[in-house]
Amino acid sequence: MVKNSKNKKVVVALSGGVDSSVTAALLKKEGFSVSGVFMRFWENPSEGGAKNLCCSEGAEEAARAVAKKLNIPFQAVDFKREFKEAVVDYFLSEEEKGRTPNPCVVCNKKIKFGLMFEKAMKMGADYVASGHYAVIKGGKILKAKDETKDQTYFLYNLNQEKLARIILPMGGYLKSKVYELAKKWKLPYRAGESFDLCFAPCGRETFVKKYLKMKPGDILESGTGKKLGQHQGLALYTIGQRKSLPLAQGPWWVIEKDQKRNILYVSRKEDDLLQTDLNASNVNWISGQAPDFPLEVLAKIRYKSEPSLATISQERGINVKFKKPQRAITPGQSLVFYTKEGELLGGGVIEAY
Repeated sequence: MVKNSKNKKVVVALSGGVDSSVTAALLKKEGFSVSGVFMRFWENPSEGGAKNLCCSEGAEEAARAVAKKLNIPFQAVDFKREFKEAVVDYFLSEEEKGRTPNPCVVCNKKIKFGLMFEKAMKMGADYVASGHYAVIKGGKILKAKDETKDQTYFLYNLNQEKLARIILPMGGYLKSKVYELAKKWKLPYRAGESFDLCFAPCGRETFVKKYLKMKPGDILESGTGKKLGQHQGLALYTIGQRKSLPLAQGPWWVIEKDQKRNILYVSRKEDDLLQTDLNASNVNWISGQAPDFPLEVLAKIRYKSEPSLATISQERGINVKFKKPQRAITPGQSLVFYTKEGELLGGGVIEAY
């Protein structure tokens, strides 16, 4: 991981889960001077607090227990206000605009490798570590050994300055091996996995209904303009959605959201979701420099999608053209770029084409 690690100070973001727990244990065994920090995020009191692994009260207790087991210093830092402003408010603002945001990307940029990173540096740390499944090597971000757990998608906003001081041990392990090590070392981690929208344990739809004013509008058939029914608020739907549509004689798929006219467009033809072109904004290049264009890459339009061959050009922004049509390209989601060898080059936010 790091040469001459003995007595180098590293602050580990302890979440209470198995990945960060094993990260701390591995670094201590490597000879680092390890400290654990737990981040307290915004909770929704009306729903009994966030029940997600990374946010709940039980998670803090587990993180504290792991630190005690490893005999390392531990503290909890309160980022509740900052998390709400940077992540939750951003999520709601984007939803209100008819977009589908990616709050995990923003959390990694502004909280975990933003505020947390700054906190660690003030503590005199040489490095910051977390349980992310990704590999940092020579100023590059590479896909994790366990590709089923790979989290490089969420890290495209990192820069060279931070990469030089971040350690991600999990990138070199299979998840099964991580559990094996946790059992071997008897780490008192909290079982379970974190999931999307940690601040909305009740689910996205319920959360959006609670915090945004829903305005009903027409549902029209794409292409014909035929009125099919009424939606209960555009924020409740996302491009490519098939389930929970208030329509008969389906299946129907959400094709487009017209925010200005408050219209939801749907189609019976799933192929209407296929597109080859998109524009991207707020693009970050890991190297710190934009490449020469045009550039051929493997690109992902969402976390769970497969990378697909695409060509990037620069013409009034970043334009991406896929070799094969992509299903449900969604404004607000993150688009990330890889080399064929699995190096993360960068990424940005999808805009309407």
